[in-house]
Amino acid sequence: MADELSQFNASREGWARAMGMTITHATRDEVRAELTVAHQHLMGYGIVHGGVHCGIIETLASVGAFLVARERGQHVVGLENNTSFIRAVRVGAKLHAVATPITRGRQTQVWHAQVLDEEDRIVATGRVRLLCLSPDQSLAGEQVKGALSDR
Repeated sequence: MADELSQFNASREGWARAMGMTITHATRDEVRAELTVAHQHLMGYGIVHGGVHCGIIETLASVGAFLVARERGQHVVGLENNTSFIRAVRVGAKLHAVATPITRGRQTQVWHAQVLDEEDRIVATGRVRLLCLSPDQSLAGEQVKGALSDR
């Protein structure tokens, strides 16, 4: 798993890379990540933008759900992200997050996640529902591909 984790972090694209988020643990039962708050994470009041918390939660849920779905040759895509913002944080805060499955069905999965600060206080909490796609399904008109897809 350590090799797969380092490959995932090295090949991450888009949002996770732009945000500087690092996956620190990833199994079908739990996914963890870390992120140090920087200026690109802020909104107008100098606190972390809620979209950052939503993105962390959805990314962790997606990684965990994919690790389950790929055993069946499937991919996953988020259908719903319900995130609650609990505590404001500012630049320099070191956040860590953890996601665990609630259900891991053949067609949909639901994952719960929390973002915590250095003192393990909840910063944000959320639930993500994901759709499991079979290999013959397309997404936005193209074959589904992902960072860990070719394994």
